[in-house]
Amino acid sequence: MVPAGNRPGRLDRSLTGRNAGAYAARTLVPLIAVERVMTRSNQPLAVVTVALVASVAACSQDAGPPADTIFHGDNIVTMDPQQPTVEAVAVRGETIVAAGSMDEVMALQGSSTRVVELGDNALLPGFIDSHGHFMGAGRDQTSLGLHPPPVGDVNNIDDLVRKVRAWIDEHDIPAGEAVTGRGYDDSLLEEGRHPTREDLDRASTEHPIVLTHVSGHLTTTNSAALEVSNITADTPDPPGGHVRRIAGSMEPNGVLEETARGLLAIDRYGTPSTMEEMDELIRRSIDVYLSHGTTTIQDGGTASEQADMFREAAAREPFKADVAAFVRNRAMPNEVPDVPYTRGYENGFRVAGVKLMLDGSPQGRTAWVTIPYEEGPPGAPPDYVAYGVMDPVVYKAQADQLIEAGIPIIVHANGDAAMDLMIDGVDEAVADMDPMPDHRSVIIHAQLMRADQLDRSAELNIVPSFFAAHAFFWGDWHRISFGEDRGNNTSPMGWALERGVNFTIHNDASVVPPHMMRLVSIAVNRKTRSGHILGPHQRLTVMQALHAVTLGGAYQYFEEDTKGSITVGKQADLVILDENPLTADPENLEFIPILETFSRGRSVFAM
Repeated sequence: MVPAGNRPGRLDRSLTGRNAGAYAARTLVPLIAVERVMTRSNQPLAVVTVALVASVAACSQDAGPPADTIFHGDNIVTMDPQQPTVEAVAVRGETIVAAGSMDEVMALQGSSTRVVELGDNALLPGFIDSHGHFMGAGRDQTSLGLHPPPVGDVNNIDDLVRKVRAWIDEHDIPAGEAVTGRGYDDSLLEEGRHPTREDLDRASTEHPIVLTHVSGHLTTTNSAALEVSNITADTPDPPGGHVRRIAGSMEPNGVLEETARGLLAIDRYGTPSTMEEMDELIRRSIDVYLSHGTTTIQDGGTASEQADMFREAAAREPFKADVAAFVRNRAMPNEVPDVPYTRGYENGFRVAGVKLMLDGSPQGRTAWVTIPYEEGPPGAPPDYVAYGVMDPVVYKAQADQLIEAGIPIIVHANGDAAMDLMIDGVDEAVADMDPMPDHRSVIIHAQLMRADQLDRSAELNIVPSFFAAHAFFWGDWHRISFGEDRGNNTSPMGWALERGVNFTIHNDASVVPPHMMRLVSIAVNRKTRSGHILGPHQRLTVMQALHAVTLGGAYQYFEEDTKGSITVGKQADLVILDENPLTADPENLEFIPILETFSRGRSVFAM
């Protein structure tokens, strides 16, 4: 435990007692009331009562210099529970300086002010990415992609083999040089299995081939890759991982699970070799997010040397959007963590906390659960529950150290066994703290979260960030893996709402692309690939889904005072949509185009 007098970056907020529902009372409950006002039948948004604005009219006035930009129209969705709709918004520099009636805001117009008449278009706060690995978005533009539809075009193993062979030929890759790719999905391949070394040997026996599963938790390789990595029948499974074997033998079949991927002597991601290449990849990746209206971006699980590269790149030229890195903690148990955590951004970058990892993925069938899988991986026993990937003693020690030091943690946990461990670690860390610190520890993915775990999360102010995109991409697969009850209750957002739990939703790019309106659509509709509605009671309304990617995301980052809503004094992160999502057909939400994105008051993307 870090001594009380030596707590670097100690959070300056605390919660009274062990019930953290106060924030929900301030935001989620008003959100429901606002939603009723904004979606009232037969009443257009432009005629919504302005009684809610009266209380903040004073702070909407600004007698300073002219605004740089003024937006006005009938479809401004502020996401501010105290001021849900306004007629106009003014921006000066990086800040929103006015939001209210047309007359009061237009008083800030000057000769150089850009005036944006929205018409039927909608203005919203910039979207907040609550979890992802942002450079994958840029890497996907130039690397070998093996995704199934709708992201890619690989439907079977023959398609995959052809694409790998064509990539080698088109890029004239010399023999002996590694070939890497990602995005294949055994759950959607016609064969219903992972490609193996035998399959990949058909693409090449002269090139080591390393292909990463769409989840990022498994890798498949050919014989050359196994040989160069010295992975043989005598190679034991590492702790927290598994080398899959050819049936009836100990020979590796090419598929490596979880920590077993670390046995490879090949860089499976194609990491840039120079700072110039890294810089280009960073900025290309940011541009992808901006094209989806996202102005705060996460890199979850950043290596410390990579964080240094991000900081160096941002110092050379500030990032167009804010990038928050959650680094891997290298401290040993009982050591004071050395994490360069900061609350503010410098040139668009900050280290926002630490990421810890407890299990695998449900689509890869490595999520650690308490009740056995209905259908597990090939050869799995009937009582298969997968496994953890981190020593529980080490996890609890690190969670304790980091929470005591005031450093936020995000913890990867998909299965309910992993979430039991995550929650126990937080509970034990704060047990002797009075008042309980406002730690906002995050469960990343939270796919198979139980109702009782949501009860504990409400009490401890743990924030689940649901991988809500799973409902479409793998909802049908989860019903096979876990049965109808568990499968239909993945990403239990409805249960979270009932309990007043603060939560967010995310895409986990580049597992799926960072398409925010598609994420909102999936959270609202929960329609699987087959058309099945995955647990109708777990669906969100459009307003609730938008809250999860704006003000809810800001809360997760401890940034609700500066982001997440169109509120005077907040950072001018804004997005213009072609249509107001609150009045659009819910079935068409994902097809609403992003017309323009503003980060810190500056236009950084325009269609």
